[in-house]
Amino acid sequence: MMNDSNIAMTQPIVEIKSLYKVFGKNPKSVLKAVKQGISKQALLEQTGHTIGLFDINLTINRGEVFVIMGLSGSGKSTLIRHFNRMIDPTVGEIIIDGQNIIQLKQSQLEAFRRHKIAMVFQNFGLMPHLNILDNVAYGLKINGVNKTERYDHAKRWINIVGLEGYDLQFPMQLSGGQKQRVGLARALAVDTDILLMDEPFSALDPLIRREMQAQLIELQSNLHKTIIFITHDLDEALKMGDRIAILKDGKIIQLDTPEEILKNPADDYVADFVRDVKF
Repeated sequence: MMNDSNIAMTQPIVEIKSLYKVFGKNPKSVLKAVKQGISKQALLEQTGHTIGLFDINLTINRGEVFVIMGLSGSGKSTLIRHFNRMIDPTVGEIIIDGQNIIQLKQSQLEAFRRHKIAMVFQNFGLMPHLNILDNVAYGLKINGVNKTERYDHAKRWINIVGLEGYDLQFPMQLSGGQKQRVGLARALAVDTDILLMDEPFSALDPLIRREMQAQLIELQSNLHKTIIFITHDLDEALKMGDRIAILKDGKIIQLDTPEEILKNPADDYVADFVRDVKF
């Protein structure tokens, strides 16, 4: 786990209530059948609709590293995109800092994305025509921070993530690990309350991936950000998470601490994941 066990995390910053996501031409027309338990395959065959998420209920505490884990098609990337409303639910509530963000108008949503939540992407998401300094400072520029202040702040984060001296390099000149450090610096520079990380290290080779995990753990020990971390890798989930939600076919199968998941898997599906883990 990333945080010490004696850190009490009792302040929810995120609440997801009875959230469903159905993909198709008229999702609400099939919602009753979904809630009654029609299978994903049957719904697709009968209606052409697909169940993305099924009755998701969870809370995420302030300062917690919350891992959402699952195999391809489990719904984990669909779920994380609900936190910043890149995807809207078919039905359900998304409450962040006491505010139901489903009710936000477009201008309010844009402000929410700028100031409350930042994202680190699997494919880095850097702008190739900008140098590293301008990439890291980009969010600050959008937020109206003056040039001197945003560059000073961006340089600080570039140094913190271990890229001192790379300010004027361009993304194409960097390795995969270095690009991801730039992405992390850019997200941290805007100082949002919540950091979304969608399989941020999966494109990296194993050695660099371990280095990035270690760096994030070190940063988190000082920052205590609320981090929502997506992965398909159990070892990474166990290493990074204070709590882990395991998804399968859009449903949460188990939500617990790493220790409890290892000791008391909820069903055979979870047991298969943890079978070879030594503890």
